[in-house]
Amino acid sequence: MIERPDFSANRNHAETAPAYLSVWDIQAYYGESYIVQGVSFNVHEGEILALLGRNGAGKTSTLRTIARLDNPQLTHGEIWLDHKPLHKMKSYEAAIAGVGLVPEDRRIIPGLTVEENLKLAQITKPVGWSIERLYELFPRLGERRTQDGVTLSGGEQQMLAIARALARDIKLLLLDEPYEGLAPVIVDEIEKTLRLIKAQGITTILVEQNAVRALALADRAIILDTGTVVFDGSASEVLENKALREEYLAI
Repeated sequence: MIERPDFSANRNHAETAPAYLSVWDIQAYYGESYIVQGVSFNVHEGEILALLGRNGAGKTSTLRTIARLDNPQLTHGEIWLDHKPLHKMKSYEAAIAGVGLVPEDRRIIPGLTVEENLKLAQITKPVGWSIERLYELFPRLGERRTQDGVTLSGGEQQMLAIARALARDIKLLLLDEPYEGLAPVIVDEIEKTLRLIKAQGITTILVEQNAVRALALADRAIILDTGTVVFDGSASEVLENKALREEYLAI
């Protein structure tokens, strides 16, 4: 198991921060269902981590726990982001601390245009990327800035959901199934964008059923099975290990 992070005040940053994000022995429940069963891992600043596993392995629950959403309920463990104890925070406090979650259902707000969705995200301080910078990253959104967000195509809605997260000053981007239901050409566009985001130094955790594409993009991979970590290593190791892929990812 990963060693518990030491963030004592009398030690310097290099000594106290083995990683930008440190998840230590988190355990979480949906009601009486024990979903996340002692998950630990580290993510370094600027990395893309693929969080993989079969359906029901606990991937989305782990993301939601890091984002400090009410469900599942964290009952044990610690989550540190850039020396900040996320495990002691409510979801809105974690958002202010720099956590940006893009959920599977995207949650585009009906009745608001593309630009209004982005501006609404910037009501909460601190503000991140400017609207115009976001349009540079997502030219399609710039072309559709006055269009109702819920009338966009699936790929465009995914772009809007990611842009909305970046509209705040985030340090950690959490993506839940960003490729689901998208044509390969649109997935190519999303991947290109994620590489550009990585170049800006933003740390990313990617949950994705399309494991091969996620691994091709990621620096490292965590594989979960029934709420526990069964693999923690480089993405290339998973791509090269057929037995591991067959046993835990069915690919």
